[in-house]
Amino acid sequence: MTDSQMIREIKKGNVELFSELMRRYQRKILAFVYHMLKSSHMELMAEDLCSETFYKAFRSLHSFREVDASFSTWLYTIARNTVLSELRKQKGAHVPLEESGVTPVAPAEIAPEQAILRNEKVELVREAINNLPEKQRSALILREYDQLDYQEIADILGQSVSSVKSLLFRARSSVKVQLEPYFYEHHYEQYEGMKSR
Repeated sequence: MTDSQMIREIKKGNVELFSELMRRYQRKILAFVYHMLKSSHMELMAEDLCSETFYKAFRSLHSFREVDASFSTWLYTIARNTVLSELRKQKGAHVPLEESGVTPVAPAEIAPEQAILRNEKVELVREAINNLPEKQRSALILREYDQLDYQEIADILGQSVSSVKSLLFRARSSVKVQLEPYFYEHHYEQYEGMKSR
């Protein structure tokens, strides 16, 4: 059954089909919510907000109109709004990574210094994404992590495709600018180390 067929059946009263819709989209929505929360170190809330997204979708399904957007686009929009609402509530109550219960773990075959460098880079990228304005951050997450096309991102963010491309260009440029000092410094240190040998 397609999403449309299922939604028609659910609207007729066959509500148990909603669990099938959830199964289709749960992993994608959870990943999206997780990545949006990651920049604020609130990953532990991802499952709760994912559940809240599906609850809101179920309660509002009667008002869903396929002519306005696809079901997946509508669902991503609900997820984004749910996360933004929670982030506004939690504003100012940032939990440091050490206290979040999330510990970066490197595979055993990676040397400790490589693991430290990798975790440091991940943290720098996370911080750079966190510093982006909300629409740029959402666009970047939807494109890079969820692999959505420009039109889908445009529908979720309520923007034109050209605006999405512009948001992504600015987001990537900003992340690059934020990370340049670290990578320049790192290469310079390597060069200095070579000179002293």
